Amino acid sequence: MLERKEYVPRPWQKDMTPWQLDVPRDAIWATMGVGKTVPTLTSLQALKLAGDDGPALALGPLRVARDVWSKEALKWKHLEYFSVQPIIGDTSARMLALRNKADLYTINYENIPWLIEYLGENWPFQKVIADEATRLKSFKGGVRKNGRFDVIGGERAKALARIAHSKTKWFFELTGTPAPNGLEDLWGQAWYLDVGKRLGASFGAFKNRWFQRSFDGYGSSALPFAQQQIHDALRDICLTVDIKDFVDVKEPVVRNVFVDLPTGVRRLYNDMEKQMFMEMEERTCEVFNAAARTQKLLQIANGAVYVDPLSTDDSHPLSKEWKRAHDEKLLALESIIEESGGMPVLCAYQFRSDRHRILSKFDYAADLSTPEGFAKFMKGRCRLGIAHPASLGHGVDGLQDVTNICCFFGHDWNSEQYDQMIGRVGPVRQMQSGYDRPMFLYHIIARDTMDEAVMARREMKRSVQDALMEYMKRKNGK
Repeated sequence: MLERKEYVPRPWQKDMTPWQLDVPRDAIWATMGVGKTVPTLTSLQALKLAGDDGPALALGPLRVARDVWSKEALKWKHLEYFSVQPIIGDTSARMLALRNKADLYTINYENIPWLIEYLGENWPFQKVIADEATRLKSFKGGVRKNGRFDVIGGERAKALARIAHSKTKWFFELTGTPAPNGLEDLWGQAWYLDVGKRLGASFGAFKNRWFQRSFDGYGSSALPFAQQQIHDALRDICLTVDIKDFVDVKEPVVRNVFVDLPTGVRRLYNDMEKQMFMEMEERTCEVFNAAARTQKLLQIANGAVYVDPLSTDDSHPLSKEWKRAHDEKLLALESIIEESGGMPVLCAYQFRSDRHRILSKFDYAADLSTPEGFAKFMKGRCRLGIAHPASLGHGVDGLQDVTNICCFFGHDWNSEQYDQMIGRVGPVRQMQSGYDRPMFLYHIIARDTMDEAVMARREMKRSVQDALMEYMKRKNGK
């Protein structure tokens, strides 16, 4: 187990915990990458020490509920006696998880209706955290003038509405972009905090006050004064944190997102890696071909494996067939898309299997290698655009007008292609186009795999051979 670290809040995190402790029902609107989890865990720990020791519940996307909160709690010394229990899996696994005593339970949004029905009147969670709170925007219910309560919206939002005020005292919302599709997204999120006190007791009242019917007769548009008035109305319960107020926008904001290989895949990976090390040690003179030898390991780290054992990378004639190994990186990419709050994400993939799996998982994704996909992404019509770094080299311009987020799903030894990919939406392009905003750079990394050797080469400016040999020494020394 890694040694726990002292928690020293970064400048943009300093106000978060005091805010949550001072405002029992609040939202933190903080741009992606600032780190909202540990300040919130610190708030829960402070409440526990102050005597409010009942369990808390955190809602989030599947990967966040399964991994992020529990792993974050293990990093810090001040959380040594704070326990986290994910409520994940099939029904029996979730029921079993609820029997384990913990300070914080975490569950994915899809299982909220089940949890509320299962616990019924025995609801124990006085503290609820809605991570990626824009998932609550679909709620359109409220209280009519006759006192009747309407429950309108998605199943998850409706279920949560039944207990949000009657059975909880503390309600924290966390999101990077609270209104990705416009101001109308704010009413549902605000309702969970104040039962419509600030934006109106019903969604209809909210729209009548701040919106007008569009000129084409369809939909609605915000009145000129709406944005300022709505933001002013929410100011006392919503803390806004913009990372560009604290960092140099000339440098990317880098975030490494780690995933763990499932047990069976880990065994397969370790066996293949051991075999590769043995071959390289027997043929020391061929170490300069090491990058080619690592391609199969990098693909397994991404989530697929070639069917033919002799195939290595996409250029090999036997590499056309592959089979799925795991979906951990797909779940991580899903979380990044959620966190982006509507801003499109430019994602780099390495293998044909990556491309196929990403497009299958995200049916709204645009493949930038096709004219249709490129045009669709450039018009801002999709939340995800994917491309191989080799296809987005010199001469491709305009992507910085669509997004400031770049994500690497997989990794390769080619530093030039890596730099070119970043350059399409990087800080220089952002500033050249007149955008005063940081560029966010995500690396999805399979822990304890060849991904880390590639990352070390980039960070330390090493040669492929030096980075790989250092990685081999570390692994063999375990």
